[in-house]
Amino acid sequence: MGHVLAICSEQNSFFQRGPSSNPWLLGAVFLAFALQMAKVYVPLLNPVFHTMPLTLSQFGLCLILSTIVFFAVEFEKWIERHGWFIRQ
Repeated sequence: MGHVLAICSEQNSFFQRGPSSNPWLLGAVFLAFALQMAKVYVPLLNPVFHTMPLTLSQFGLCLILSTIVFFAVEFEKWIERHGWFIRQ
C-alpha cells in the first residue's frame, strides 16, 4: 500500500509533500493495512480467510519487500527532477 503514497504525485516526492498532504489517502492506506493485519493476526478471522499468522521474520521480510516499489517510484521521480531521464 505504500506505493499508493508514492504515486500520489507524478513529480513531487512523498517526502517533499509530507504525509499530511492528503489525509484521506493516508487514512485509507492505514485502514487497509489494519484490516490486512486483522485478517492475518485475529484468530477468529483465520479460518474465515484461510490464513495463519506470520512469524516476526516473515512479517519483516514482507515489510522490506513491500517498500521496494515505493522507493523505486521515488527514485524515478528524483531522476526525472534532475533531468537524467525524460519520459516519452
